Amino acid sequence: MADSFSKKENFKKKIQKQKEKALKREERKTNNNKGKGLDEMLVYVDEFGRLTSTPPESRQEVNLEEIQLGAAPIPVEDIRKTGIVTFFSEKGYGFITEDQTKENVFFHTNNCKELVKKGNKVSFEKEKSPKGFSAIDIELVK
Repeated sequence: MADSFSKKENFKKKIQKQKEKALKREERKTNNNKGKGLDEMLVYVDEFGRLTSTPPESRQEVNLEEIQLGAAPIPVEDIRKTGIVTFFSEKGYGFITEDQTKENVFFHTNNCKELVKKGNKVSFEKEKSPKGFSAIDIELVK
């Protein structure tokens, strides 16, 4: 029995779609950009860090020595601090106001090399204690 007209037309359309699909596949193979490096694709980075195909208008030179990787370095702090005794108790403790930070630092007379009074200018070292910082190795500044 012979095929009908509509079956022949559908068969022709199916073969035509297969040919178009094969042509598109070949075109994609020849024009793909996969596997190419950034140099071959002419890609630029704009000021916001996005990839773009347009070249930048002006180029700024960057000194590689100025680029800092990681955390900022911590400046070395002087171990010996100076301050003024702002409070002194008869019980043998008091507070020193540090000159640079205006921070109150606790001290005890056991850590003093000389006898100190309220208002004396002293030099000391800070030590971390359970309740905060405390002053040790306290000397009068003359």
